Amino acid sequence: MAFASSVSPSMHGLLSNALSRERNATKKICPSTLSLSQHSPVSKMDLNCQWSLRKLLTSHTCASVTDGRETSVENFPLPEGDNWSVHKFGGTCVGSSQRIQNVAQIIINDDSERKLVVVSAMSKVTDMMYDLICKAQSRDDSYIAALDAVLEKHKLTAYDLLEGDDLATFLSRLHDDINNLKAMLRAIYIAGHATESFTDFVVGYGELWSAQMLASLVRKNGVDCNWMDTRDVIIVNPTGSNQVDPDYLESERRLDQWFLRHPSKTIVATGFIASTPQNIPTTLKRDGSDFSAAIMGSLLRARQVTIWTDVDGVYSADPRKVSEAVVLKTLSYQEAWEMSYFGANVLHPRTIIPVMQYDIPIIIRNIFNLSAPGTIICRPSVNEFDYRQGLGPFVRAFATIDNLALVNVEGTGMAGVPGTASAIFGAVKDVGANVIMISQASSEHSVCFAVPEKEVEAVAKALKSRFREALAAGRLSQVAVIPNCSILATVGQKMASTPGVSATLFNALAKANINVRAIAQGCSEYNITVVVKREDCVRALRAVHSRFYLSRTTVAMGIVGPGLIGGTLLDQLRDQASVLKEKFNIDLRVMGITGSRKMLLSDTGIDLSRWRELRKEKGEVADLDKFVQNVHGNHFIPNTVLVDCTSDSAIASHYYDWLRRGIHVITPNKKANSGPLDQYLRLRALQRQSYTHYFYEATVGAGLPIISTLQGLLETGDKILQIEGIFSGTLSYIFNTFIGARTFSEVVAEAKEKGFTEPDPRDDLSGTDVARKVIILARESGLQLELSDIHIDSLVPESLKDSASGEEFLQQLPLYDREMAKKRQDADDAGEVLRYVGVVDVVKQSGAVTLRRYKKDHPFAQLSGSDNIISFTTERYNQQPLIVRGPGAGAQVTAGGIFCDILRLASYLGAPS
Repeated sequence: MAFASSVSPSMHGLLSNALSRERNATKKICPSTLSLSQHSPVSKMDLNCQWSLRKLLTSHTCASVTDGRETSVENFPLPEGDNWSVHKFGGTCVGSSQRIQNVAQIIINDDSERKLVVVSAMSKVTDMMYDLICKAQSRDDSYIAALDAVLEKHKLTAYDLLEGDDLATFLSRLHDDINNLKAMLRAIYIAGHATESFTDFVVGYGELWSAQMLASLVRKNGVDCNWMDTRDVIIVNPTGSNQVDPDYLESERRLDQWFLRHPSKTIVATGFIASTPQNIPTTLKRDGSDFSAAIMGSLLRARQVTIWTDVDGVYSADPRKVSEAVVLKTLSYQEAWEMSYFGANVLHPRTIIPVMQYDIPIIIRNIFNLSAPGTIICRPSVNEFDYRQGLGPFVRAFATIDNLALVNVEGTGMAGVPGTASAIFGAVKDVGANVIMISQASSEHSVCFAVPEKEVEAVAKALKSRFREALAAGRLSQVAVIPNCSILATVGQKMASTPGVSATLFNALAKANINVRAIAQGCSEYNITVVVKREDCVRALRAVHSRFYLSRTTVAMGIVGPGLIGGTLLDQLRDQASVLKEKFNIDLRVMGITGSRKMLLSDTGIDLSRWRELRKEKGEVADLDKFVQNVHGNHFIPNTVLVDCTSDSAIASHYYDWLRRGIHVITPNKKANSGPLDQYLRLRALQRQSYTHYFYEATVGAGLPIISTLQGLLETGDKILQIEGIFSGTLSYIFNTFIGARTFSEVVAEAKEKGFTEPDPRDDLSGTDVARKVIILARESGLQLELSDIHIDSLVPESLKDSASGEEFLQQLPLYDREMAKKRQDADDAGEVLRYVGVVDVVKQSGAVTLRRYKKDHPFAQLSGSDNIISFTTERYNQQPLIVRGPGAGAQVTAGGIFCDILRLASYLGAPS
């Protein structure tokens, strides 16, 4: 292989001995009988014509050296087409002797008539070779030991794989190469620098060694196989952007010549390396081995190109960020192209170009999981019916780019001025920055674009210098930099023909409380790109992926307070979860359960059939901040709801912060809505202006639809006059049972024994709980009242308010039975009954909790057990009030009311109603 033109004069003499040995070791290339001009990639028609011409030029004889034996070969035209399959194995796939054996077995088991296998250097070897160059340039003597490590790695691998003549031949070549490298590195050490071409030549040795070992191993298993140094075949023209353009015509000519000397059915070729038209070694730059495989597939018109890697295929999103990302069965060339540009672990766009013009599919497969079918990248067949009916995923995948900054150039003087954009991006080009995304409104008032954050300072400085006069004159108002940004790209070829994709995308982002900084979409509609805050990027990715790929509504839940009500709710969720998912496509996942002392966390969802046992076995010390972070921040589900099943005011004080962070809140806890008015108004204002939901139906009437009924009346324009009701199931039971000769203390003791009261019955008899419900309804009706504004007729005798305990209170309560008995008798004599009620008088802007008498034919007199009843008197329901009646206490109905709020949230988030 010739190698001279890019070596500096100071190094030429130092390298001459090493290079002469390299030339002697290089195979002879047959002369062509006709000189063909070299071109850049051309059209498919031109290539086909050139291919046919080339076939007329291949009937000649040449000599070659194959494994040290001189062979004469005549008239072996290179076969082409579907009988070839191309495989590419990366460094991870050939990282050890065992893995190389696995690769050999895959090659042997491939039943294709002809196979070409492209291999990278062994894992880490390319980095080791670059490190050799770096050490030598830095005049670091440790490069010698580092080169010995390279030698030892390949020697040990060869001893594991080969034997006999094959082993001896490889080791002889390996030692010759190492000796040459020592001379070359010594020259670099003395000169203190190495050219890019020389560096490319050195780092290419890793591919040479892995290809030789693999080819020998395949031959050892009885398969006709030769190895190819692709520097003899692939010819490229370097460009100025750290890329190369393949010269397909010259490469085809050289491939023909190579095959005349090596007419094998199995070829192991080096990846990553190539030559310039002047036969100077070079590389194919980033993802060069994939590019090598695509070029060879194109030259051979292969049936397919299989890229072997360590993942099951191309994922719908980065599985490290979205744990439920799925492997895509197919991708179009354009979709793969778009995804790879935005950093997805697919292929470099260059890899797709060579095979795309001949419709050669690329298959991404996992060498460590041969049962996985992988992802096929190809030109899709267009089924118009599927497009019209919306069948199949129109959004295929999502990708992100981090560590970006937005640059915004703004000013009224930009509008209608030709050349402004040219001047902006000319300045950006001058500093060598890479523009990732551009967005400009039709008003031309501003242009914003994204660049890597490490380049933004230079870009901003260049723009301010370029537009100094315009900024001083006010034609431009600012050159602003917005740091800490990320890009989220949504990719799908069918998006172009599917209305509503953008609406769905932005709706998902909005519901996840993600603010979009900038938007870009090309007319092809293969890609919608948005810029978001860096800290929001993963949550945004999970939000949109969930919306398009998971259940239509997937909700992460955290249950605070797994006591009687919370535990009952968890059991209801357990019983209904599969039905909701199957019939309504609602996926409810409990990611955390916490009490005051112990909590249970999960990243994927707690098994609700065993939540009590799991909490005992795996529970950890309760930490509310950690609990919230786990439910909201450490998983792939964008919709988060915290369900507070406590009556704790300290928990309620967190609602504002949760809502502000985009977490929905559902609760039967009355403390937030009946607490200080300013805090309540602040909470409701936040709820109304955000996309987060705050549901609290069970705060009044347990599972009865009281709050929703009131809200429905107000939203439809009705005017509330008065709300009156029996809001306490405990007090409803007490007064429904306080009849005949029974004493009041006896009925209270019975209610406590049946579990209807709080541990201390004074908590119920004081009327405070009813007052909280009254204040909630009053505020819902538009009254701005404090709890202290509610008049309360307490049923706790004044002298018993300070009793030491609930038991002591019950012991002394019979002393006051006569007073309550007289009130009952007076009501009975008048044909009435006693009822403990809460009243909201909207007209008088007041509220009260009081013991009232009602005629025996009044709806409030018809209750039994612990039922609640609420009467709404409105302008529409004036003569005949609207009545809501039903069980108003008990764990089952309260948990059921909370469950209804959870399902209402799911419907708001997109579930079918």
